[in-house]
Amino acid sequence: MRADARRWAALGERLVSAALADLDEEAYDAPTLLPGWTRRHLVAHLAGNADALGNLVTWAATGVETPMYASAEERAAGIERGLRLSAPELTGWQERSAAALSAGLDALTDDQWEREVRTVQGRVLPATAIPWLRAREVLVHAVDLGTGITFADLPADFLDALVADILAKRGLDAAPDGPLPEVAAYLAGRPHALTGVPDLGAWL
Repeated sequence: MRADARRWAALGERLVSAALADLDEEAYDAPTLLPGWTRRHLVAHLAGNADALGNLVTWAATGVETPMYASAEERAAGIERGLRLSAPELTGWQERSAAALSAGLDALTDDQWEREVRTVQGRVLPATAIPWLRAREVLVHAVDLGTGITFADLPADFLDALVADILAKRGLDAAPDGPLPEVAAYLAGRPHALTGVPDLGAWL
């Protein structure tokens, strides 16, 4: 799973990078699929998430407790900071943070991969879970950017893992019938083509 998650995360970073390459200031201010969030909000969130997961990598590498965020206020402040950045500055932050996270993961030893860390929600997980946390962020939010990427463009094995993850998080017994990309979009609370299913609200 770790190797798959790293592969998925790398793909997500490439999709996000390609999507951001053509965004000017006006395009950055356009809305995303997330209500109330512009692309500027979303990219600041992605960059801050990479930094936060990098803190967990530091925790795994050193054994010294290093929370994702010092506080909820710090997390919000990171997004607010991103709103004040220019398009090139915001794109640069995302690119640098993603590269630093990948490099940190590359440097972990087998023993360090097994060290336990704690997410911002308080869940205790082995460091082997970090690549999955990033993969789902970048791939789902690559769709949310609204630049033409859809759930149908994402790998089927990732969508299978995403569906299983969301079902567990939402406490659902089974997924509805339908094409896998549409089921994944529905469960994630994103626009979908399924009919006769109850609204679940946004996830992630």
